[in-house]
Amino acid sequence: MKFDPPMQAVTLLRRYKRFLADVRQADGSEITVHCPNTGSMKHCVLPGREQAALICDSGNDKRKYRHTLEAVQVAHGHWAGVNTGRPNTLVAEAIAAGRVRELEPGAGVLREITFGDSRFDLALGERTAPHTFIEVKNVTLGPGPDDPDDGVIAFPDSITERGQKHLRTLMSVVASGKRAVLFFCVQHSGALAVRPADEIDARYGELLREAVDKGVEVLAWKTTMTEVENRLETRLPLKL
Repeated sequence: MKFDPPMQAVTLLRRYKRFLADVRQADGSEITVHCPNTGSMKHCVLPGREQAALICDSGNDKRKYRHTLEAVQVAHGHWAGVNTGRPNTLVAEAIAAGRVRELEPGAGVLREITFGDSRFDLALGERTAPHTFIEVKNVTLGPGPDDPDDGVIAFPDSITERGQKHLRTLMSVVASGKRAVLFFCVQHSGALAVRPADEIDARYGELLREAVDKGVEVLAWKTTMTEVENRLETRLPLKL
């Protein structure tokens, strides 16, 4: 994924009303930007602290908020990608390019495919009869400023009933004879491994382990981000 123009370095001042953030630009001016993240952004936004951040410019003056918050510098000097609209594209690009050896792209990668009463982010196969359903999650919950920098990044960062439903549906996919994949897209530069955040959503952790036992495949890959590019690059181990 290329950023054209390149992302702009700013200082994050505050995030509020879930989808808004105020940032200070290099010239000292302050603007409000769109923050496309429905999660708590725990340990991404550090209360009471100004943080280095990156924003992208849509170039669209018709948007109420022309700029988008893409990444923030978090504890221990690491960076986290907070735009939850990016992972689907990052994963789809990597699969299509053949970089994810576990997922053969075939004729291409499908988007927004329905199974039962759930809609999955990606799928492989024919649109009328996909053989593999893929749910993508953005993973950013790293250690806080007072925690050891152990490199273990967790999901979710808040209770997610929607995520629980996705796990149940992934199990239904396996029961139907098709392939089901949960794909953790880890946008955290300090990531060495991934785990379920049982301390935040214990039920999600229980369902994740049950899903694995029932044949749902879990893949975790880390992105590498610069001001001009974000790329899914490194597979990570899953700690259950």
